[in-house]
Amino acid sequence: MATITLKGNEFHTLGNLPAVGSIAPNFTLRNTDLSNSTLADYKGSKILLNIFPSVDTGTCAASVRSFNKSAGAQENTKVICVSKDLPFAHARFCSAEGIENVISSSDISGDFGRAYQLEITDGPLAGLHSRSVVVIDEEGKVIYTEQVSETVDEPNYEAALNALK
Repeated sequence: MATITLKGNEFHTLGNLPAVGSIAPNFTLRNTDLSNSTLADYKGSKILLNIFPSVDTGTCAASVRSFNKSAGAQENTKVICVSKDLPFAHARFCSAEGIENVISSSDISGDFGRAYQLEITDGPLAGLHSRSVVVIDEEGKVIYTEQVSETVDEPNYEAALNALK
């Protein structure tokens, strides 16, 4: 179990993110067109998973905007933004914000959050995802992780993008 905070108040996740060097857990996510995608669909590409509680919060929206700006410059990379928001909310946000360089996906089933051990288990955000970044190489190996310790803080964009090089 990992301990994170929301404005200084502690709460917990199911466990710890996958270890660097481990094989990334498989996932199934729901895309904005209501199709499903799995880890296998991205084999051969680097993957940056930008994971957050809800696209309808300022910090979460900022992370999507930031990775959208930098995603186009990343060679052979898919940036996937993941939350438990409905696919319709992801589509609305991306349309309103002109987000075109990332894949916005819903973990509506919760399987992703359990597989990556980042589902929040207590406190006001229980059931949602801890703000995290996971970078996976072309062969499916985890090469970088960050679980943001204070939920209202943004992830370390520079470190995540450097892991892709």
